[in-house]
Amino acid sequence: MKILHLDTNHDLLINQLRDLGFANDEDYTSSKVDIEKKISSYDGIVIRSRFTIDKSFLDAATNLKFIGRVGAGLENIDCDYANSKGITLIAAPEGNRNAVGEHALGMLLSLFNKLNKADREVREGKWLREANRGVELDGKTIGLIGYGNMGKAFAKKLRGFDVQVLCYDIKEDVGDENAKQVSLEEFQKKVEVVSLHTPQTPLTLGMINAQFINDFKQSFWFINTARGKSVVTADLVEALQSGKILGAGLDVLEYEKASFETLFSSELPEAFQYVIQAENVLLTPHVAGWTVESKEKLAQTIVDKIKAKFC
Repeated sequence: MKILHLDTNHDLLINQLRDLGFANDEDYTSSKVDIEKKISSYDGIVIRSRFTIDKSFLDAATNLKFIGRVGAGLENIDCDYANSKGITLIAAPEGNRNAVGEHALGMLLSLFNKLNKADREVREGKWLREANRGVELDGKTIGLIGYGNMGKAFAKKLRGFDVQVLCYDIKEDVGDENAKQVSLEEFQKKVEVVSLHTPQTPLTLGMINAQFINDFKQSFWFINTARGKSVVTADLVEALQSGKILGAGLDVLEYEKASFETLFSSELPEAFQYVIQAENVLLTPHVAGWTVESKEKLAQTIVDKIKAKFC
């Protein structure tokens, strides 16, 4: 079987696939149009987020048996159409779930203790102790929306704290020893921190909006290490201004393009300009699952799944 690699990944991915008997070609620069012209020669492709895999691409890929996405989400692939053609879709949420859990915890602790704000002020010669008085995590009720690989990883990280962890998910019976599954009504009544761990689907697009936010009984902190388009940023800004949301840690943004890496290629929306300036907002460039260790684990997960299916 011939595999075309469209993004660079950990060396082990190609090396181990080669050892398993696969032929591996690499093309990290050609346009999508040029890739489509030759894709019929390949049985599999491995991609991160370089471009979307749509119907026209899949129609050109007449011999394609699998798509390996080195990451957790598959929103850049027309999954229904790929499935209709018998193409196996392989993702690797197991590979970066621990990294996401640690990043979410780091964001939360940084927000509670104003670490980034305090660091910046000290560097500017300001010694403002009272203005940087923190909040403790112990005793809080943490709410996780989505309790799959990422949600479970974050809940596991919270075990060292004296907190109550609740989860809300459209699937039934996903709760475990680390998080109690509750109804949305109970979730919105009790939680003081909301952390988003959902994939991008028609159900989750724009789900964090004004109505959803205002249905919470009390003000809360918000963490998003999932997908940016699940949040209506203008509504988030309104909630930050009113105090309904006390602070936000955003690793992903509504305005990201398909590649996740061209955010600043166009004029920034007004809501995002506010977010950039807000002292109670912590921003990172879609790197929650982007660690030295996860790079290796993501690649290994893809290899293992290809091996299990095709060897």
